Amino acid sequence: MHRVDLPTVGTFEAWRDAARGLLSAGVPPEQVVWQHGEGAGDLFVDTSPLPEAESPRQITVPEGFLTLTRLVLWHRDPERFARAYALLCALQDNPRLIHDRGDPRFAKLNAMAKEVGRDKHKMTAFVRFREIGEPDAPRRRFAAWFEPSHFITEPTAPFFAKRFGDMDWTIFTPNLTAHFEDANLRFAPGAPKPPLAEDDTETLWRTYFRSIFNPARVKLKAMQAEMPKKYWKNLPEADLIPEMVATARARAAGMAEAAPTLAPARAGRILHRLHNKREEGPPIGSEAEFRAALQGCRRCPLWEYATQPVPGEGPLDAKLMFVGEQPGDQEDLTGRPFVGPAGRLFDEVLGEAGIDRAEAYVTNAVKHFKFKPRGKRRLHEPPNSHEIQHCRWWLDIERRRVQPGLIVALGATALESLTGNRKGLLKRRGSVEAADDGTPVFITVHPSFLLRLPDRAQQADERARFRDDLRAAAAMVA
Repeated sequence: MHRVDLPTVGTFEAWRDAARGLLSAGVPPEQVVWQHGEGAGDLFVDTSPLPEAESPRQITVPEGFLTLTRLVLWHRDPERFARAYALLCALQDNPRLIHDRGDPRFAKLNAMAKEVGRDKHKMTAFVRFREIGEPDAPRRRFAAWFEPSHFITEPTAPFFAKRFGDMDWTIFTPNLTAHFEDANLRFAPGAPKPPLAEDDTETLWRTYFRSIFNPARVKLKAMQAEMPKKYWKNLPEADLIPEMVATARARAAGMAEAAPTLAPARAGRILHRLHNKREEGPPIGSEAEFRAALQGCRRCPLWEYATQPVPGEGPLDAKLMFVGEQPGDQEDLTGRPFVGPAGRLFDEVLGEAGIDRAEAYVTNAVKHFKFKPRGKRRLHEPPNSHEIQHCRWWLDIERRRVQPGLIVALGATALESLTGNRKGLLKRRGSVEAADDGTPVFITVHPSFLLRLPDRAQQADERARFRDDLRAAAAMVA
């Protein structure tokens, strides 16, 4: 049997060096006794140096093992060093064991690491410093008492050194004491709880804690999950909790009584009228007024990058209104809808369906071109729901001016603008739904859908189907 004595400070580094030597010498886990701190030696344990191996064994450590052991070795379990060494030995033959959550050795160490991690978090959250230095000292000095569940003072102290580097402080714990003086961190043996008097900062903290307590949202189980009762005896604010919880119901009722009452019903109606008036904007009668108002549109950010808004075009007594998505590159430059590649295909299929475009009103759900620059090209980007909703105001004006007998929604963007729902376009294709004002909406695809089809045969089939959709729409208003 071999005994390894590990120091109280620098435990991980000492264990790592000892484990490397034991593994190189081929010492199995069951032949090692690990002792931490000042412990009595065992008369039956060999403490002589390990013999040097004739052919040192190459040691490999899987990724994640050192991270795991850096937490495990601070656990209070007296078998933690032996468990870590046993897993290290097993990993030499099966490195994939580090990923085997079902292996009991790894599962145990992983659970221990989580407990240490939680304990470190609680220490950073529940250490309460009290000022103990002289008022005229060059650096303020503080002290705190904490009772961790595990040996976490050494690995957690650097957090406080970084967080409170502008002051001197001491954290006393039963097992180890951390001193930070003149930006130097050192450790000393543990100590009993010192007498620390309440200071002005602590009084201020208690006042703040009481002020942020919400009596209407008291959840004791959730509070104790984050602030376990075992820490309460060392938290200055903890003695306020019982009284605040006991009076929470009465305080919540008082808050409800003091809350402002709701506005009368007539106030709601007035606000509704004002809101609608603001949304309607100035009356738009002529085509010139409509185009002038559209030129000044700032309802969404798309106007900043587009060349110009693109209004619809066609007779105001048209029976058919076609609504597409948004202007493309060529539409943005010319100021007219459906003049790009998709627009030319649309005109061709309109002719095949027996529809004269000059007798229909053609527009888009969104009036500005949305794109992503790529070199000298401007790549189309579909508008989002926010942009569709803001631009619907202009489409509603066009609908009121034209009052068509039927609206043909070309694609998902138009469908969302007209019905509020773009889902299931292909399943809803060929059906008729109603807009919010009752106008029938015939659903079909956008002509750009045909251009994106890679297969010529499929493209021909979809073109024929699109032509049939347009014929069906025309027949409904004939």
